[in-house]
Amino acid sequence: MTATGTTALLGVAAEAALTVPGVTGLQPRLAHRLAAVAAPTWANTTPHRAPPDAGVRADRAPGGAGWHIEVRCVLTEGRRALDIARNVHGRVAAAVIAHLATRGVAEPVTVAVTVTGIAAWHDAA
Repeated sequence: MTATGTTALLGVAAEAALTVPGVTGLQPRLAHRLAAVAAPTWANTTPHRAPPDAGVRADRAPGGAGWHIEVRCVLTEGRRALDIARNVHGRVAAAVIAHLATRGVAEPVTVAVTVTGIAAWHDAA
């Protein structure tokens, strides 16, 4: 898959993860966070925001057969993290497999979900 294909794969995985109830966002990896800090403030007057897929990593599986997807999620409090993580795992795997299938590619996909934080929920009422 080309670099553009990998970018599309990241977007598909991020979108699938963000549709899971209880996922408030994706946690960018250290490289994205460091890039945001290192970006010159004079170059852009708006705050640097990581792209939605910054919390997703896609690598070719060892041997080049298939993909390994890593998703880093921030969840809402009050729900079982294990249940949400399992749901993210299932949705991301299904979405990536479907995405590959539309391009005529049938490869194995493994997904790892890491919960990086629990966001506090506050009732505005």
